[in-house]
Amino acid sequence: MKPSSSWLKNLAQLAVCGVLLAWIFQSIFWKEGMDAWAREQRTPVWEKLTPRERLEVSWTHGPREVWKDMARVRPEAFALSLVLMGATIFLGIARWRQVLRVHGLELSLGRATEISLVAHFFNSFLLGAAGGDLMKAYYAARETHHKKAEAVGTVFVDRIIGLFALLVFTMVAMAVNLPLLRADPLFLKLAWVIAAMFAGCAAVLFLALRGGVSRGLPQAREWLRRLPKGDFLERLRESLKPFGRDPAFLLKSFSLSLLLCGVCVLHVQSLVWGLGLKISFLHLFAVVPMITCMVVFPLTPSGLGVRENLFVWMLAVPLIGVEHTAALSLSLLCTAGSLSWSLVGGVVYAGFKTRHHLDEITRDQPAD
Repeated sequence: MKPSSSWLKNLAQLAVCGVLLAWIFQSIFWKEGMDAWAREQRTPVWEKLTPRERLEVSWTHGPREVWKDMARVRPEAFALSLVLMGATIFLGIARWRQVLRVHGLELSLGRATEISLVAHFFNSFLLGAAGGDLMKAYYAARETHHKKAEAVGTVFVDRIIGLFALLVFTMVAMAVNLPLLRADPLFLKLAWVIAAMFAGCAAVLFLALRGGVSRGLPQAREWLRRLPKGDFLERLRESLKPFGRDPAFLLKSFSLSLLLCGVCVLHVQSLVWGLGLKISFLHLFAVVPMITCMVVFPLTPSGLGVRENLFVWMLAVPLIGVEHTAALSLSLLCTAGSLSWSLVGGVVYAGFKTRHHLDEITRDQPAD
């Protein structure tokens, strides 16, 4: 991708993120401002205020109420949520190391942890997962004798198995929450989108692990070679085959991914407990993975804006009945936990730069 195209994509993501955050904040702050104005019995009545005055009142009272809501979280619950968020990162590291071993690529636990934390930092602060994935692929290649195609293949397989496990987990969660899906059209629409994602992901995973469409369509290999970087793409395709021939690896990595999904639900549950919210664990078992599936789409950096809107809309349905302000606070606390670990990755990144590792990316590219 050309630098100008990359910048345009980043700006578009930021614009979408800004619009979504402004929308949800304004909706909630407006209600908080209106309630505060009525509670304080101030004059004139809310309806007589000018749009500018309503906006000023909303953005005076709204942020204050959200902050008060977030600040009442129990410290031990927030600490537990940080531990659980860290557990999801380390489960991801364990899965990636298993993927690497299929190609005989060995990274120590310490080194894999460093690289994964830096990737998490890139995912959160440098506009999307692609940057973190490229970082992981680069380092896997650099530290395993420059097997570039194999390194890129490991990151792809790690991603696709993780996504497939998430979709399987979500399909099961939705199946045991049918009354919730029927309770609101939003849930039903999201369920259909997730079902389509599941079918698409299953097809991609099957083809990738079976050697692509060229297995049944030999001329596809020739078409692939004619593409830009065709030789590399052909080697990448070949590098995926060993994963499909290793059932033990598939079972272990899939199991780790399902465990990771479960820990994600527990992470949110710890914050629900910390805020004193009355949300059934069964409902949370469906809501959390459904939101995570939607955040997969690279509409905004780290899903900001998308996540907050979905938390507020989904938790507000009558069957769950959480106030908008409380739902937004829950979402922001979840984001805060993720960003805390990203900052740890930023510290590791600074150490990498000090040791002149990351600077080599632009001048020491692995050989094709």
